[in-house]
Amino acid sequence: MFAPDPTLINEDIAPTPPEGRTWSVLNMAALWIGMVVCVPTYMLAGGLVQNGMNWWQAVLTVSLGNLIVLIPMLLNGHPGTKYGIPFPVLSRASFGIYGANIAAVMRGLVACGWFGIQTWIGGAAVYQLLDVVFGWGGGEALPVLGINALQFACFMAFWLLQVIVIWRGIESIRVLETWAAPFLVVMGLMLLGWAYVKAEGFGPMLSAPSQFGPGQPKEGQFWSVFFPSLTAMVGFWATLSLNIPDFTRYAKSQRDQMLGQAIGLPTFMTLFSFIGVAVTSATVVIYGEAIFDPTVLLGRMGGGLSIVVALIALTLATLSTNIAANVVSPANAVINLRPQRFSFRMGGMVTAGLGMAIFPWKLLESAGNYVFVWLVGYSALLGAIGGVIIIDYFVVRKTELDLNGLYQPRGPYWYRGGYNPAAMVALAAGILPCVPGFLGTAGIVEASAVPAIFMTLYTYAWFVSFGLASTVYLALMRRTSRQSLPG
Repeated sequence: MFAPDPTLINEDIAPTPPEGRTWSVLNMAALWIGMVVCVPTYMLAGGLVQNGMNWWQAVLTVSLGNLIVLIPMLLNGHPGTKYGIPFPVLSRASFGIYGANIAAVMRGLVACGWFGIQTWIGGAAVYQLLDVVFGWGGGEALPVLGINALQFACFMAFWLLQVIVIWRGIESIRVLETWAAPFLVVMGLMLLGWAYVKAEGFGPMLSAPSQFGPGQPKEGQFWSVFFPSLTAMVGFWATLSLNIPDFTRYAKSQRDQMLGQAIGLPTFMTLFSFIGVAVTSATVVIYGEAIFDPTVLLGRMGGGLSIVVALIALTLATLSTNIAANVVSPANAVINLRPQRFSFRMGGMVTAGLGMAIFPWKLLESAGNYVFVWLVGYSALLGAIGGVIIIDYFVVRKTELDLNGLYQPRGPYWYRGGYNPAAMVALAAGILPCVPGFLGTAGIVEASAVPAIFMTLYTYAWFVSFGLASTVYLALMRRTSRQSLPG
């Protein structure tokens, strides 16, 4: 009989009942299409081309990274569908009833950073288009904020739009993604067709050789760029690979969640990355320069109707990505801290507030290299958490959990004071070896002062943290008496 302790449950993190599991293959695929089609994805492969890859090397790197991250995505999605539980509750099995808060908050803080960044991108798109159409740009920077009044107004307008969706709850997200997905795919293909016709082909970028080949400026340096880039591509969606149970708990079946994700993530991530590279290459022919930022490109295209359509597409793309990818996880993390006090709405409002409070435009100014600092850096945190959870569920417990025990303060997942020491040690073991390399790469300390071995480990941050954490956790749990392992 399911009899949870009222201090550890509310309607937002309770197991999803059978009648609430309505998401089909189409809904799961649409979720991913809605998240994938965004400005950062468009610019992703283009950034790899700037680092020296040719177009197919860049697109292949993006594709391979997403095929790799699809594996933990499907694995972590399994318990969500089987038991109807969100990520913070699943974390209780491995980290302990209270230890789960550490994993959930770490994941949630990364999402808050992304929420602010994506909100700034969405607001900046509106600002740039208003500037092109009406000439409303410019103006003195406001004190403290460091941006002008119109930039701040656009940021706040986009922020408020998202707050409305958050307030309407999780079902509104499913509806948003389902309707946004086909529109965004069509818009991407139309942009690709426009570029092809306008440039009479995709131009020099698709024919440009790799800069790593014989006689090229970066001859022989391909692998030194490829591996950290691959890690960054994995890191791009390492966030969702943790809290994907927040969505798969609504899936009708394992087939629906697995097939929907397999269709939506790698397929459309590769497609949209190719669109980004191809259209950017065409801009060299059309405008005489490579325009990697789609907001700038759409402004250059001109024409009243095209601007309106572009504004709607960019707003919808950023909105659909941000709400699904960067609100649900921190909202559930907040709920898990105090289920009786916080709801999804309250958690979402906390997320929105933090996303605004970090001044994301300043975060972007000081973040350094987007690929090698931000994406690779947080992948070390999330890889370690994922390693612990996946090994615990599939190897230690063989997919069997005590559902009632996940909602009991002193039940089978209490461990020591609500924390599992094995998970805490494994988490530290996975993260710590990556810290020196992060400090050197981010410029916090001189890179020359960091031993070469740590700089190399950081290059593979997600893989290192995932592998070390899962290995250490399994070794420690095998020393634990079988009688103490619930489920």
